[in-house]
Amino acid sequence: MTIHTNASAADPAHVSLASFGPDAAIRCERAAAELRFGRPIRIVGDDGAALVALTLDTATPAGFRDLSDLLGDRLQLYLTPQRASVLAIDAPDGAMIGIDGLDFDTACHLGYLRGAVPPDGWQPASSLAGEAAGVARLALLLPAIVCASIAADDPIFADCATIGVGDIAVALAATSRRFEVVAETAVPLAGIKEARFVVFRGGFAQRDQIAIVVGQPDRAFPVPVRVHSSCITGDLFGSLKCDCGDQLRNGLKTLEARGGGVLLYLDQEGRGTGIASKMRAYGLQAEGLDTIDADAELGFGADERRYETAAAMLDGLDIKRIDLLTNNPLKVAYLRACGIDVADRTPVTGTVTVENRRYLRTKAERGGHLLAVDRLFGG
Repeated sequence: MTIHTNASAADPAHVSLASFGPDAAIRCERAAAELRFGRPIRIVGDDGAALVALTLDTATPAGFRDLSDLLGDRLQLYLTPQRASVLAIDAPDGAMIGIDGLDFDTACHLGYLRGAVPPDGWQPASSLAGEAAGVARLALLLPAIVCASIAADDPIFADCATIGVGDIAVALAATSRRFEVVAETAVPLAGIKEARFVVFRGGFAQRDQIAIVVGQPDRAFPVPVRVHSSCITGDLFGSLKCDCGDQLRNGLKTLEARGGGVLLYLDQEGRGTGIASKMRAYGLQAEGLDTIDADAELGFGADERRYETAAAMLDGLDIKRIDLLTNNPLKVAYLRACGIDVADRTPVTGTVTVENRRYLRTKAERGGHLLAVDRLFGG
């Protein structure tokens, strides 16, 4: 998809953005930022069709009302396949629901809150709407999208950040393995004799990621590696709802006991949904839902994480073969698909609490994690 701008590459008064990264990545990063600020974006298709989109997560009542007044009966709500299923809609590509005349609170209830009444009618979602939801995910926002079809040359939305269909895939392919080391230093850790923090920067939106090198890993053998997604509640504050903090600390101890290894600490809170969505999911879990059903209520899949970043970091550390510390076979498969030789897998465990028993059982029975929960529970 080619997005035209007013700047001319031959005009010395304009700077070409090509030297600052792939065009698709620049467009997607700008669009993600606009959605986080509660402003609409525009998606343009190869056939000249276009869509204006706004996420309910950051929209204001006033902004929603203005958009509704402007677009009238064209205004629709996009639901992901997971959210559609919650509302008893079988829509493998997502669903579009007309919301002309609905107020902001009602639209939010329909988009991501529990107990919404299924609509009378719906349409299969367009690829443009799915792309808008993809930008919302990149921005760590709920993928409940208010949108409407517009003319590609509609002057009202000419200043909106614009992406084309396929830009997200191109952007991720171009950026997900591009990382560089920006800082490296020894950091003394409680209970760990030798640890070195290596900070990588790159990927979509140039986020910083941390590799903790414990001891002196022997690269002649599969290097013990723990790929750990951030969990602020468990890692920092000792939440009893999960075993993440235990897996983090036990993982570091295991790496030291094995003579050295690496823990990759990835910025993927809430299985890739972000801290705000994670807290919303926690609220739904308090009402009785398990982790997977809670995420589905919000429009997410069971696991939104990606591991190209981990593969890029291992490449940067010159680690080719690993013994992965995990209970998650999908993580093994993902890393292998990224070209990492996962030669072995070592289980990791945490402390079982009254509060995390259901979480662990859901991991095993619905998430496919290799956990013998009955044995863990003493049954």
